[in-house]
Amino acid sequence: MSEAVRLEGVRKSFGDNHVLNGINLEVQEHEVICLIGASGSGKSTMLRCINVLEPVDAGRIFIGGDEITGAGIDENAVRRKVGIVFQSFNLFPHMTVLRNITLAPQEVLGTPKARAEAEARELLERFALTDRADDYPDRLSGGQQQRVAIMRALAMNPDIMLLDEVTSALDPELVAEVLDVIRELAAGGMTMLLATHEMGFAKDIATRVCFLDQGVILEEGPPDQIFTSPREERTQQFLQRIVAAGRM
Repeated sequence: MSEAVRLEGVRKSFGDNHVLNGINLEVQEHEVICLIGASGSGKSTMLRCINVLEPVDAGRIFIGGDEITGAGIDENAVRRKVGIVFQSFNLFPHMTVLRNITLAPQEVLGTPKARAEAEARELLERFALTDRADDYPDRLSGGQQQRVAIMRALAMNPDIMLLDEVTSALDPELVAEVLDVIRELAAGGMTMLLATHEMGFAKDIATRVCFLDQGVILEEGPPDQIFTSPREERTQQFLQRIVAAGRM
């Protein structure tokens, strides 16, 4: 297995708020890494730095062995390899589902329209939304919109997918359909980093779980170890609160 992502001493601040305080992480191809931790621990910022949506203040990030934090980096080239999906669906409201999915492949990759549409329809069939191709986003449920957002990222054929709390804006009954999509991607070997509050899902899908606290990865390991016998007191406290809240 070869290395997909590596972070070395990554730091990021917003004014006096030190969000990332020296993140070190190596991710191998086909791994599914779940990032857990309290709000504000740095999970989302870490994903945004990997997708070069935020410049790092210090440290280095590598994708497939190539550094993406040096001067003169082609951000669009990085984003062709690294797809990202956010809490909010960010679909274009004036475009159909099909056009939302085909826009980036046509405009960024130069994919011919017929091929882009054929590949988009394959995705729609794969994720059980074939009959929604000509609908506009406001005709879809939240779960359907989030599935389209994931398909839009997949249409670029990325090597890595970043998922930032993709179920947090959904009603509870819609969460399962989005998690099923992610589960299928994992089964297909997609390299993924997920920031999530869905602890049961993380336990089920992750090859490794990283607990972030105050901008560092305080503890990492296989899900069974992290969720049943965490070594760090802060991890234990966090998981006890999760259990007490009925989230696990």
